[in-house]
Amino acid sequence: MHSDTHLLLHHQRAAELAAEAREALPREPHLRAQLGWIMVELGLRLTQREPRRHARLA
Repeated sequence: MHSDTHLLLHHQRAAELAAEAREALPREPHLRAQLGWIMVELGLRLTQREPRRHARLA
């Protein structure tokens, strides 16, 4: 009986968390895509930047 109760509570909590996650998503899908492309562009810029040169210790 205990495991059945635990499983029932687990499923209920999982459903609540899924509903909260759906509510937290941006309402407009294109906003999400736009943010994703901005992050891609930033990542590309960071990888293409020349490394900084450090002063040589003689």
